[in-house]
Amino acid sequence: MITVENLGKSFKKTIKQPGLLGSFKSLVKPKYEVFEAVRNLNFEIPEGEIFGFIGANGAGKSTTIKMMTGILTPTSGSCLINNQNPQKDRKNYVKNIGVVFGQRTQLWWDLPLQETYKVLKEIYDIPMDRFRSRIEFLNEVLELQDFIKDPVRTLSLGQRMRADIAASLLHGPKVLFLDEPTIGLDVAVKDNIRKAILQINQEEKTTVILTTHDLNDIELLSHRIFMIDKGEKMFEGSVNELKQTFGKIHEVEFELVSELEYSKLDYKNDFDGVEVERDNSKVKVRFDATKIVAPELLQYTMNRAAAKDISVKDADIEEIIRRFFRKEIVSD
Repeated sequence: MITVENLGKSFKKTIKQPGLLGSFKSLVKPKYEVFEAVRNLNFEIPEGEIFGFIGANGAGKSTTIKMMTGILTPTSGSCLINNQNPQKDRKNYVKNIGVVFGQRTQLWWDLPLQETYKVLKEIYDIPMDRFRSRIEFLNEVLELQDFIKDPVRTLSLGQRMRADIAASLLHGPKVLFLDEPTIGLDVAVKDNIRKAILQINQEEKTTVILTTHDLNDIELLSHRIFMIDKGEKMFEGSVNELKQTFGKIHEVEFELVSELEYSKLDYKNDFDGVEVERDNSKVKVRFDATKIVAPELLQYTMNRAAAKDISVKDADIEEIIRRFFRKEIVSD
């Protein structure tokens, strides 16, 4: 379905010299430096997979997605989607993809939503019987009926996001690019959109490339994660593989009988590499499970201080990824 080989993108940046004279020199005889936004990326995505493509701000996600959608031309390497080159076969290629950007809309602001869909029907040259069946299906999955007659400008953020997803799927694309599809939405709306994405993926075998900062999206939707930083791969695998490989950080939380009990504990001196957070009588201790076992930490605490509540928590994906970006975890 999708093959990315040795994909790279570099940009030339003008080096501005200081002062007025420097600005004049930069104008007359500019000097450049090359910035590598994406370096030698390789991955394959089979049909019907939800592929979580994640990274910190500035990691190269958007540049990669723009190359995959045909907006940018790679400096090196190649990208084939359905055996089509996004840049060379652009006219035919765009008929088979849908794109949703969380902060931008493809809908006509002043038109009723149903009229917007009719315009898209003409753009994509969708036969009337096919158009009606698609609207019926998307209405069922995304629950558009309550606002389909309303002008786009009157829709809430959650309604507009559902409307945008429907617009991107109107022509039955084989590949759907979703960039921050749940950004700024409340919990209930996020849950509905996730269910819709899963249903569309399962029923139509639509391949989904998902970029998001919401780690619940990744954990609940993605079959596989591809994480990049500074344009290079950091990790590739399932959520479970990420946890098994790097989920070594566990957390124990104690609620002490009183704040005074904390003075009897000295985790940082008695254990190597622990992180301690304290909020009055509540104490959280994060530790590497390959170096310290939980029973040892529990016994240490109970021998020195009085606690009225204890909980042990395994590392979650959010903590693992946060540590990745802080460079506390190094991938192989």
